[in-house]
Amino acid sequence: MYCEKCNVVFDGNVCPNCGNKKVREPNGKDLCFVVEKNVMWGEMLADVLKQHNIPFYHRSVLGAGLALKVGPGLERYRFYVPYSHLSSAQSLVDALFSSSVEGQKEPS
Repeated sequence: MYCEKCNVVFDGNVCPNCGNKKVREPNGKDLCFVVEKNVMWGEMLADVLKQHNIPFYHRSVLGAGLALKVGPGLERYRFYVPYSHLSSAQSLVDALFSSSVEGQKEPS
């Protein structure tokens, strides 16, 4: 199912993020949340998505004004892709950010 408020795809009839019960089947053009990453990893992910011709949208969590005030190191990006590209994007994210060494912290 798809929640229009959170832009997430999930199993079930209630959004696990916001509790929204007005959910529907996703269509190919719905923007779907993939992952949230800090600026460094976000820039890398943007480059990889471009290389794989996966259309995406990313937005800053803090916004430009607050990021300038607190410093760009605390900024984070939320990535969204059309539903038709969600599985490809999720596979890339899993491959890029999975821990290959036991006990190693996954990049955020």
